[in-house]
Amino acid sequence: MGLELSRTTMANWVIQASRTWLKPLIEHMHDELLKEHYIHGDETRVQVLKEPEKKATPQSYMWVYSNISGSPHPITLFDYRPNRSSDNPKEYLKGFSGYLITDAYAGYNHLEGVTNVYCWAHARRKFVEALPKDRKGIEDSLSCRAIEKIGKLFAIEKKIADMDCEEKKRIRQNEAVPLLKDFFTWCFENRDKTLKRSKVNKAFSYALDHQEGLCRYIEDGHLPMTNSLDERVIRPFTTGRKNWLFSDSVKGAESSGYVYSIIETAKANQIDPYKYLCFVFKNMPGSDYIRNREVIENLMPWSRQAQEICK
Repeated sequence: MGLELSRTTMANWVIQASRTWLKPLIEHMHDELLKEHYIHGDETRVQVLKEPEKKATPQSYMWVYSNISGSPHPITLFDYRPNRSSDNPKEYLKGFSGYLITDAYAGYNHLEGVTNVYCWAHARRKFVEALPKDRKGIEDSLSCRAIEKIGKLFAIEKKIADMDCEEKKRIRQNEAVPLLKDFFTWCFENRDKTLKRSKVNKAFSYALDHQEGLCRYIEDGHLPMTNSLDERVIRPFTTGRKNWLFSDSVKGAESSGYVYSIIETAKANQIDPYKYLCFVFKNMPGSDYIRNREVIENLMPWSRQAQEICK
């Protein structure tokens, strides 16, 4: 039609639509997520230019939470916060009781009713970063030997990937437990043989300091060995951030979280995000979703109607 719309106008439309129509859906998803027994958690930086009482520096954070792979109602939620304080997950996960799978950031510790499970991919990465730059003799390095030992644990997970949870737990107890004991004993014996502040010393210390959380996955066959699921779902946000760089306002950052939540949850439920947004904007206006919870439930991406229309 030849009508030009400014970037500000389009941004304001997204903010208004997100706060009016998407936020109620996300609040319902949040309630459902808190009923889960297993949740992934992660966070990444985001820059907000106009934030009260703060300079325009990239020290605000987008937190992301999702249930584990295989959940009947997959949910991924992005939650904007002005900092990385432990008060943020404490507030967001209030009422949740179960296992929280993270990268061992201390901000997730000491949450009431929460048992922390740490990511082996992060532990392995510390040793990868400590590999000698000179490839000669690398196979004899402590870092390489650590990676080989961790690789045996990952090999077990690959073998049991399609098994039921009880069988996974049984095999982990029989095969992974001896390997874990060997690995941490070996780490303890070799840490003091390395230079303080060296990368390999820090890798040993990371593993030993987080031993309890790293071993916890063997307790329950539902638990994953890594936090890779949350890292994957947060990647579209970090990729997008390279293009749009920052949010102008707090409302804009919050709206970004709403939009990413809807899109990633739609993808997790194997429906087309664009079709799902059309489905929401067509059916939600005029409905009594505030007083009738059933309306919201019928708009969830796992509802029969959404699954039929939005594939």
